[in-house]
Order: sequence, then C-alpha cells, then structure tokens
Amino acid sequence: MSKRMLIFAASMWIKPWTMKEGSLIGGGLICAGLILELSVGPVVWEAFAWPVNGVVLAGFLAIIAAIFLLRNKIYACRFIGTYQAAIPTLVYAVGLTIIMGLTRQTVNGTWLNNMLTFWPFVLIYVYMAVILGVVILRRLRDIPFLLNHLGLFLAMTTATLGNADMQRLKMITTVGESEWRALTQEGAVREMPLAIELKQFIMETYDDGSPKRFASEIQILTKSGKKIQATVDVNKPIEVDGWKIYQYGYDTQMGAMSQYSILELVSDPWLPLVYTGIYMMLAGAVCMFLKGKKVKR
Repeated sequence: MSKRMLIFAASMWIKPWTMKEGSLIGGGLICAGLILELSVGPVVWEAFAWPVNGVVLAGFLAIIAAIFLLRNKIYACRFIGTYQAAIPTLVYAVGLTIIMGLTRQTVNGTWLNNMLTFWPFVLIYVYMAVILGVVILRRLRDIPFLLNHLGLFLAMTTATLGNADMQRLKMITTVGESEWRALTQEGAVREMPLAIELKQFIMETYDDGSPKRFASEIQILTKSGKKIQATVDVNKPIEVDGWKIYQYGYDTQMGAMSQYSILELVSDPWLPLVYTGIYMMLAGAVCMFLKGKKVKR
C-alpha cells in the first residue's frame, strides 16, 4: 500500500464525516447489493403483496423515526440527515438510473436489464428514501419544503411498494358471450370480480385500409349485479370497481369483422397515494414560488 493510500485510509471516519464517508457508504451498499444478487437472486417484488408491503412500510417509517430520535446520541444517525450523505447517494442513484435508461428493461431480464429488481439499485434508493425521511423530520415547520419532499417521499415509497399489488391482465371477449376469466403476463388464468360481454367491435379505417380507430362496445356485470354499458377506445379506458379497462387488440385477420376483442384490465390500488405525492410536490413548488415572490417585494 502506497504512502498516499495510507494517508487517505487514516483520514477516513474521523469526525466530522465528509462526502468521502458518504461515498463509501453508498459504495458499500452497492457491494452488498451485488453480494445479495449473486447469493439470493433479484428482488422478488411479488413477495411484498398486501399486507406484507403495508407492514414493510410501517417498519420503514419506524426505522426513520428511530434514526431521527437517536441523532443526538449516535453520530451515524446524525450524519444520515446531512448533505454529505445525501449528495453521494444522489450521484449513485442518478448514475444507476441513467444506466437503466440506456439498457433495455425486460420483465424477465437479469442485472442491468431489470434494474427494478437489481439489489444495488434497490438498496441505493432505499437509503436515499431514509435520508429523505430524516431530512423531512428535521424541517417539519418549513411548509413549502415539507410539501415538496414529503410528496417525493410518498410518491417514491408507495410506487415501489405498491408495485407488488398492481395487476395487468388480458381478457379475450367474444361477441354475445360473458367472460370473467383473464390471463396474467405469465399466461396463468385468473377469475375476475367482474364479467364482460362484447356487444360489438368497431373499426374505422383510412382510405388505404389501415386502422384509424378501433373500439369495443361492452357490457360489464359487477359483483353487486350492476350492469354497465360502455365503449372502450384505445387510450380512453373506463374505470369500474378499481379496474381500468383498456382496448388492447382484436383479430387482425378479420379486421372490422373481428368477432373478439382483447381488453387490458389494470388494477393499481396504491396509485391514488402516488398521485397524492405528486400533487403535494406541485403544491410545494407553488408555495416556494409565492414565497420567493413575496421576499422580492
């Protein structure tokens, strides 16, 4: 080991900690993530379906509160709420996010091809959420700051944990027949809490015969016995009992004469919380703008 390296090692972990220690903590999390990836495989988000994700969220909030309460007794807890910890972590998070954007992401991909299940990516974002939570508790009286950062925290955590409860299914509906079964992305058959009957498939074409619009006139029967008549267009879904129903496909060989229509059914029960976080961030931005305008006057 060279003299320069010895001097560098000797200067580490001497209070007050700086961004060098913050960088090492982030690097340590990435190394720990790689070990987990090699030993237990990728993160299995399906294991966090309700009520597990609710318990995890409660435990996560308790950990953040404990770190905040112990900040005056344990130096490491105090360090978590500093910019020296936040900036290196943000750099790691941005770097991993850029890699995710530059690589093709697939459901069954491994390592960099499925970053949402890649342990280093997950651990860095979890640590960033912890830092964000501690910082929020330190500045509860700053309303614009609170709205911005609490909104980000809410959107980030609920979008992640709620991913396990999101369902995206395909249903093949046939003219004149009620269908209550749908297929998962893995091809498994699942019985639905509602039945859908295709009344008519609609297609409009351009002069060259290419599809201009295709939609489905459907009848939905809910568990309560309620019948709903609706027309589902591409990108114009309808929502029934927490399910969004999208027009997905049809018999391309039959075209306008198609006797079946493929619908996509999506349920995301945590989405309202994600939207709440986004609206809070927008409100925080407005408050900061108004506050800055007031100061200038």
